[in-house]
Amino acid sequence: MDQVKEILDHLGKYASKKNKAGMARFGIDTEYALGVSVTNIRRIAKEVGNDHKLAERLWKTKIHEARILASIIDKPGEVTEAQMEAWVKDFNSWDLCDQCCMNLFDRTPFAFKKAVEWSRRKEEFIKRAGFALMATSALHNKETNDSDFAKLLPIIKRGSTDERNFVKKAVNWALRQIGKRNKNLNKEAIAMAKEIEKIDSKAARWVAKDALRELQGEAVQKRLK
Repeated sequence: MDQVKEILDHLGKYASKKNKAGMARFGIDTEYALGVSVTNIRRIAKEVGNDHKLAERLWKTKIHEARILASIIDKPGEVTEAQMEAWVKDFNSWDLCDQCCMNLFDRTPFAFKKAVEWSRRKEEFIKRAGFALMATSALHNKETNDSDFAKLLPIIKRGSTDERNFVKKAVNWALRQIGKRNKNLNKEAIAMAKEIEKIDSKAARWVAKDALRELQGEAVQKRLK
């Protein structure tokens, strides 16, 4: 049996109409979705193992869960910029965007370059991907210098006026994750949030206030001491 068909059949065994309805309620495009939880997708990924060519084949099926699975099993070292550009153009849901960024894209050598490039794009989910990539890089890339993340703060400021829900939430996510990385970046992120708060934009004020609530909060400050 073809491996892709075998995997799709396996995913189908975990499909749930209830899960699919829940996905739709959370703003996820379910046109090509089966209704499989991420927990079960990850279970299948462990069974399948890492395989770059298989990941590309799974992506081409258009099945929502197969694409998330592809982002988990792909090999970051074999991912090209051309592949990242092709995949990001297919993003049609915030969860697919975020899963690709946190499972795969932020571990490629192109993470920062694409984060900056995509943050300038007009398409909603591509722009979200730019800021989601900043957030997941701040979370996962432990060896990156503070100065590299500090350079992203003015870009976050520029993106903070985007009123679209899926974009502004990713902008906020990026600001918070950079600010939670360490004490120095926390100070810089708080200072930038205060600048953003002064912008005459409802979206910018929300981004700033929500970020400040966490970055200045007792839990974060205690952890960074």
